Amino acid sequence: MEQKLSSVAKTFTPSPIQELSHLAQRSNAINLAEGFPDFPAPSHLKNAAISAINSDFNQYRHVQGICDHLANIMKEMHGLDFDPRTDMAICCGQTEAFAAAVFAIIDPGDEVVLFDPSYETYEGCIRMAGGIPVYVALEPPHWTLDPDRFINSFTARTKAVILNSPHNPTGKVFTKDELETIAGACCRRDCMAITDEVYEHITYDNIKHISLASLPGMQERTIITSSLSKTFSVTGWRVGWAIAPAFFASAIRNIHIKITDSAPAPFQEAALTALRSPPEYFEKLRREYESKRDYIVHLIAGIGFQIKFKPRGAFFLFAELPENYLLSDVEYVKELIKQAGVVAVPGCGFFHTTLSTEKLSQVGCSYQERYIRFAFCKSSATLAAAAQKLAELSDAMGCVTGGKNA
Repeated sequence: MEQKLSSVAKTFTPSPIQELSHLAQRSNAINLAEGFPDFPAPSHLKNAAISAINSDFNQYRHVQGICDHLANIMKEMHGLDFDPRTDMAICCGQTEAFAAAVFAIIDPGDEVVLFDPSYETYEGCIRMAGGIPVYVALEPPHWTLDPDRFINSFTARTKAVILNSPHNPTGKVFTKDELETIAGACCRRDCMAITDEVYEHITYDNIKHISLASLPGMQERTIITSSLSKTFSVTGWRVGWAIAPAFFASAIRNIHIKITDSAPAPFQEAALTALRSPPEYFEKLRREYESKRDYIVHLIAGIGFQIKFKPRGAFFLFAELPENYLLSDVEYVKELIKQAGVVAVPGCGFFHTTLSTEKLSQVGCSYQERYIRFAFCKSSATLAAAAQKLAELSDAMGCVTGGKNA
């Protein structure tokens, strides 16, 4: 019966990140693979959701108050004016918002520029819409954007650029200069941009998130997607949004309604409480994650990994295997699971391109098989347990200590 599948469905395989997460559950391993917290969500948010359920907010629902709060937040954070009645679409998480945004603007044959490495969901959505992903490699170890390589990726068929900043898996926050390069190309080529800004409140070292839409000429051509999930530690609630000029937001709402109809009603109500959080909440969130980042950087460097780039945002460490370690990223992760009971993600799943021969000679031909992604959005107890197990594995596998730090 496989021949009954669509051509797109035949190309899809299970998410390796979710498979590793399921493996962690089955084997009772420590899960540093998937990007969800293992500590409790804020109690006042849980109480708000419980109250909404008990108040019978349990049917299809659109909570306009979410849009009102988002309009205020966009004005305060980025100086952008959006109409909460026409420029917002509430969706089932950022994932659906992103998919609906792609379906709203991409036709078969349209090319979409992405930065590599990149999160797995983007390509799937583009291919479902019939679009063609075009990857632009960021240069390790600092994952910098080469302006010429980016501009040369555009053709007459380029319809949109995808930007995820802060960036999964590297922790990169795109600089103002890089954002200006992206914005300039979009304006000159009359292209759209779709941004994934779910880590907008998780940045480090006093770095501030800049939305691409805030650059000159970009608000009218940018679809911003984000959600409650990462900022409020509620990845299972599935409340997200798209923010865009009214024409695009209307199309996204229409697609959302055809696919899922409504984001979960009680969690939409609880979102009102989340979005009213004071500045102190976000500052505390940053401080706590920055502490966890510093802990895992010290831990992973201590077992020999090369940490040439310290994450500046999000909650992942993309670490390079020790120079004298001969196994690939996939082989290392297998040993990690078998010998230490710790699950991480091989970096190769995030890569789709290769650098030029000149660049490869500088960074090593197999750089795409030399990175491991560790999620540090975990409790202190989980990170401490992982530290003990990783130290034991390091001794067993003969990894050197004293990895290069950022």
